[in-house]
Amino acid sequence: MAILIPAASFGRLNFPTRAQVSSMRVSASANLRTSRHDSVDWFKETSSFFEQDKRPIMLFDGVCNLCNGGVKFVRDHDQNRSIRFEALQSEAGKKLLMRSGRDPDDISSVVLVEKDRSYIKSEAVLKIMKYIDLPFPQLAFLFQFAPLFVRDFVYENVANNRYTVFGRSDSCEI
Repeated sequence: MAILIPAASFGRLNFPTRAQVSSMRVSASANLRTSRHDSVDWFKETSSFFEQDKRPIMLFDGVCNLCNGGVKFVRDHDQNRSIRFEALQSEAGKKLLMRSGRDPDDISSVVLVEKDRSYIKSEAVLKIMKYIDLPFPQLAFLFQFAPLFVRDFVYENVANNRYTVFGRSDSCEI
């Protein structure tokens, strides 16, 4: 099938026929990047993090003052010590990022890694809130009704300006 465009400078635009379209293969991949890390099963590689200790691991930007304050806040409100912490910049943090399907150098989001699943951005924050003391699990329940795109929009705006507003430190304080 061809469509003729009146202006001679455009020429002809060719579109595939219905038969050609139906024979085309479409594939999707959750991991579009190709790197040396793709040959490693990061789930298996990091399973030892959960063998002795089943608690989830909160990955955070170790040089971000807001993130360090968030870790302190979670520690202060987690009387049961339900969550472990690891800086995104650490070797363990990078491995857990790859387990979560993220680039090992991506420090743009807090990540909560459980034994069988990972959460990022606002989903990670809500999941962390469910682990800590009252009233935060109830607040997380209420916030989950806000659309994900709205929650992530707010999260990304704070995350993108965290160094400007809260500053950064030379090293991880935790």
